[in-house]
Amino acid sequence: MAPVILHLAFADDWAAARAAGVYSVSTRGASLADVGFIHCSTPEQWRGVRDRFYADVPAADLLLLTVDPAGLDVRYEPPAPGVDELFPHVYGPIPVSSVVAAESIPI
Repeated sequence: MAPVILHLAFADDWAAARAAGVYSVSTRGASLADVGFIHCSTPEQWRGVRDRFYADVPAADLLLLTVDPAGLDVRYEPPAPGVDELFPHVYGPIPVSSVVAAESIPI
């Protein structure tokens, strides 16, 4: 198995994805259709993403999705122009079967 990638998800978005069979939220407030890919992170990056973009969200409202990237179109790219750090971006929806864990945010 390839190394896993992670995605912070609102619990309601994950519930909707489980019903639909695919997850297609790119990032907070934006869909895959809006952005063109789903923002993910490595195990070393996700806490920084939480601190920067989800600090005002109660931990109880978020889940940390662990995604097996096998078979997905994953590209490591900078999140914005001028940023050197590379993040995994998933081009296309994530099948719920690729999500190997959906866990509460560790404190």
